Amino acid sequence: MTESSYYGDVLVSLRQIIRATDLHSKRMVKVCGLTIPQVMVLSAIESLGDVTVKRVSQDVSLSQATVTTILNRLEERGYIARVRSSIDKRIVNARLTPEGSRILLGAPPLLHEKFINRFEALENWEKTQLLSALQRVASMMDAESIDAAPFLDVGSLPL
Repeated sequence: MTESSYYGDVLVSLRQIIRATDLHSKRMVKVCGLTIPQVMVLSAIESLGDVTVKRVSQDVSLSQATVTTILNRLEERGYIARVRSSIDKRIVNARLTPEGSRILLGAPPLLHEKFINRFEALENWEKTQLLSALQRVASMMDAESIDAAPFLDVGSLPL
């Protein structure tokens, strides 16, 4: 392989990664009718219990405004309920409903969960090497300033 053909292979690999995440996002919508961020928010509520918007946003690495919008959609669909804290009435928590639990059971596993398991199995030097290479690629694509959560979204779904 000549040095000048490496960039073509790199671009193909990047397109494969983008395509894999896109296909997974579309599969999630088709199977359970939710976007990946919506599933992540439901999962966070399931694991954290009654929880504030702030705590959910920290858990899923999304802004509080984005989480609030997602919670509004999930509440409209009956997957979560908002309840006031019995200790401090100013605090409103999100709570998973039985319907929310049911929809989570039918959702496919998140793509990044599989990635994390495989990544964690690597040796530390491999992790460092991958991280360094991906950061360099992001820099070469002028993507360092783009806000990127640890997952991809195919957009909002109409209700």
